[in-house]
Amino acid sequence: MTMRDGHHVLSRLRTGLLVRVARRDAGLTQAELAARLGTTQSAVSAWERGRETPRVDTLARILRACGFEADLTLRHRDDEDRSLIGLHLGLSPEERLDALQGMLDFEAIARAATPVPTGG
Repeated sequence: MTMRDGHHVLSRLRTGLLVRVARRDAGLTQAELAARLGTTQSAVSAWERGRETPRVDTLARILRACGFEADLTLRHRDDEDRSLIGLHLGLSPEERLDALQGMLDFEAIARAATPVPTGG
């Protein structure tokens, strides 16, 4: 996943990795996630391997089934994310540190699950 100014760039979002990390973080097997979604384990596997890309509404359902919520905000490229600024200003210093640690933990899991390309 590519970050720009602390945000994931949607065009480069690797949905398979997102699905796998969310599922694992929720402590679910592929079969358990499939059962929650009313689909098959092979469909979950195809999403995670990047063979299939779920539609945006399906991705939202997948994340909800794993206990997550996805927010998508459309704005002009140069606009500030005022809702995010407001959210962070409302947090206590301890809550800000907890939020930062959560992002760092997620990034570490994502990096560990991402194969590093070799030159050649």
